[in-house]
Amino acid sequence: MGGQLPSVAHPEFVPNPELTRDEMRTLQREIADMAVYTDSGDASGGRRSDRRLTPPEPAAVSLDEAADLSDGVPEPSNTVSDTDHQEPVVVGIDQAFLAERVISAAVALCGNEVVERASAVTPLKIPYIPGLLAFREGGPVLAALDQLQISPDVLILDGSGRIHYRQAGLATHIGVTTETPAVGVAKSLLCGVPDDSVDGRPAEWSTPIRADSQVESADETVIGHAYQSRQYQNSPRINPLYISPGHGLGAVRARDLVAALCGGYKLPEPTRLADAFADELKREFDSQWPAIPNFAVSTDQVFKSVRLPYELLRELACKNLN
Repeated sequence: MGGQLPSVAHPEFVPNPELTRDEMRTLQREIADMAVYTDSGDASGGRRSDRRLTPPEPAAVSLDEAADLSDGVPEPSNTVSDTDHQEPVVVGIDQAFLAERVISAAVALCGNEVVERASAVTPLKIPYIPGLLAFREGGPVLAALDQLQISPDVLILDGSGRIHYRQAGLATHIGVTTETPAVGVAKSLLCGVPDDSVDGRPAEWSTPIRADSQVESADETVIGHAYQSRQYQNSPRINPLYISPGHGLGAVRARDLVAALCGGYKLPEPTRLADAFADELKREFDSQWPAIPNFAVSTDQVFKSVRLPYELLRELACKNLN
């Protein structure tokens, strides 16, 4: 089991859902000021970072073949430790929801192999508020990352990075907080405008997303890309992904990393696997432990104070049923 969030480099940025909305927005501006949106990992444009970041090259993470999920998410290979791997470790994070709680799943890939999976079950303390997603789901994401034994070279998150009203979406918040290169992959456009229409585009097409009047302090800067990762030839109805740098890399590198990881599917492989893993855990949770809702209510104080990894929650639930 992980420790007390050893991956957090900036504890002052850990999402606190108890802040007021104005305090949340102020913290996002501070995070945006800390974020690095260049491939060199050096601060630029008035932004700063405590250390140099080294995002992987797209070619180094290029996917040979996507995993077959017909039998579930592959078990970890257990062939890579945190010290002996030569290829970059890419970690995808996604979530599944259980009433007032969320299962956060993290899947680590290295050289096209799943090398680790981790999860956590945490409470959801506030509703979804556009532009403030990190304060709802960022803590649960950090809880799952805390369960990983291997250190990621880049994070791929289901959410926005720089494509955000204050240039500090979920991927930026998590990337800066952990000082890890991070990419946001969203299924819809929060703000900004594409250079070209995104309708009916072929696979591998992309266009820049520029800041508009909704984005603070950007002045038509390219803050991300729309990227058509997959498309039907005869009926082009699949919508593009909206990819933006979270921290430690630029907009083009962020797009190219995601493109290298898609393997013919709409979602990049790390988040596709994390999404499937979270859904597997949710189905197992729903089907095998029908008394869990009562169990969860009766131990509400535990959930409020502790980030429980899924395996521990399952063990406690089984004890409760027995």
